[in-house]
Amino acid sequence: MNTADAKRILETALICSTQPLPVRELRVLFDDELGADTIKSLLLELQEDWSQRGLELVSVGSGWRFQSRPELRDHLDRLHPEKPPRYTRAALETLAIIAYRQPVTRGDMEDIRGVTINSLILKQLEDRNWVEVIGHRETVGRPALYATTRQFLDDLGLASLDQLPLIEKPMQQAALIDALEQAAGGDEPTATVNEASGASEAPEALEVPEVPEVPEAREVPEDSDSPEPVEAAAEAAAESDADSGISDDADTTAAPSGTRP
Repeated sequence: MNTADAKRILETALICSTQPLPVRELRVLFDDELGADTIKSLLLELQEDWSQRGLELVSVGSGWRFQSRPELRDHLDRLHPEKPPRYTRAALETLAIIAYRQPVTRGDMEDIRGVTINSLILKQLEDRNWVEVIGHRETVGRPALYATTRQFLDDLGLASLDQLPLIEKPMQQAALIDALEQAAGGDEPTATVNEASGASEAPEALEVPEVPEVPEAREVPEDSDSPEPVEAAAEAAAESDADSGISDDADTTAAPSGTRP
C-alpha cells in the first residue's frame, strides 16, 4: 500500500468517527501491517495537508480527531445560537485544583480554597466526566481521591497534563479559569466534524484559548520552596467571594448540555 492510499484511509476513518481515535485503533485499519511510528508519521503529514483548510487534525488525550478551527467558531455558532449554562467560578477553581494537585481529597481542596466545597460542585464535575474517584487515602475515614479524566483532556484540547500552563502570576491564573469557563460552555465552542454534519452521540470536545505570557507548559510540582500558585489564587478568590457575599452553598448550576466543538 502506498502512502497516498494509507493517508486517505486514515483521513476517512477520522472524519467519520464521532470520537478521537488512538493510534492502536488506527492500526486495525491496516490489519497491523503498519507500525505505530508509521501511523504517527502519516498523521503528521495529514496535519500538514489540512493546515490551510477550515478543519484541523489534532491530538488529544483519547487520540486523534478532526475539528473546526477556532477562528471559524463565530460563524458555526450561528447554526446553534443557544448557549448551555455556565459553571460557577467556585466549580472551575475546584477543577483547577484537582488538575494541578491530583490526586487530592475534598479536604485538600477545602484547605487550598479556604472555604467549604459544596458537594454539588464535585457531582457536577463527575457528571461532566471531567473528574473521577481513583482511590482512597489510607487515613481516618479513608477520604476519596479525585483526579481528572481523559475526557477533561479531550474537552480542553490537550494531549496530556504536561500541556497545562504553569501558573506563576494572578493574570495567568485568571486566564486559566477563563479557559475552563469556555470549555464548560460559557463561550462559543469549536465544533468537531461530525457535529457540524449533524452526527449524534458525539463526545463533547472544546478547545482551550491561548493563555498570555504562559511559560513552557508543565505540571505544578508537589514540593516547592516557592508559594503554591494555585493555593494563592484560590485564597484570593475566597476573599473575593467573602467580599461579595457569595457562598459555595449557592453553587447549583447544572452541567451543560451536549454542545461540543
